[in-house]
Amino acid sequence: MSFAKLALPLALAAMSTSAAAALVDLSGWAAQGGSSNWTVAADKNSVFQSVNGSPTVFFSGSNDQGKALSGKIKVETTGDDDFIGFVLGYQSGNAAALATDFILIDWKQGTQSHLGCSGAAGLAISRATAGLPDSAATWCHTGSVQELARASNLGSTGWLDNTEYTFDLVFTATNIQVKVNGVTELNVAGTFADGSFGFYNYSQERVRYSALEQSVAPPPTGTVPEPASLALVGLGLLAAVGAGKRRKA
Repeated sequence: MSFAKLALPLALAAMSTSAAAALVDLSGWAAQGGSSNWTVAADKNSVFQSVNGSPTVFFSGSNDQGKALSGKIKVETTGDDDFIGFVLGYQSGNAAALATDFILIDWKQGTQSHLGCSGAAGLAISRATAGLPDSAATWCHTGSVQELARASNLGSTGWLDNTEYTFDLVFTATNIQVKVNGVTELNVAGTFADGSFGFYNYSQERVRYSALEQSVAPPPTGTVPEPASLALVGLGLLAAVGAGKRRKA
């Protein structure tokens, strides 16, 4: 087989290896924000938050931009109807900071008036510019929690009690994507700061995040990734093909 014919399968194998998903070890993650009880399971791959309290996050502590996170989420109770979800680009201390720039993805079960406004049922993505206060800003996505979009199918539909959902998050400097049960619900372009993946609860107890895997974020549609290692392999193969052609001539 010629070098040219070998190039494509070798390149595809390199891309497949670089994008392979790895299990997430939660033992080094940390909780911040309001009252909460984040309990990591013995396998270190799932976490359970049991307290109904003010906004709280459980975050990786690493810079996760350019990565994808997938797993399962489930509310294991019939009590309450409030917020579950995720933060992206979170930096330590952001929950209480006065100046921030991270992304909040939250999903509320039922529409509810509280703190002088009405928090809407459904899945939404917002930018948090002044932390996650226990106030109308976080409850109703107003002021310092600026709503960017609502989900295409679940924008006004809440989660169900004792129901497990799969989720897939993609987080890059210019694009955020959210899938629920394999269906793309949010696909937002913009400019996003680097920071951690994290889980988020607000006034909702007994929430479990499990089966967590992380991988390199897939490239935008229609492009081909070129990691440094793949580029070097490609250059070597091209040089070999060129040398072979010169010998034949």
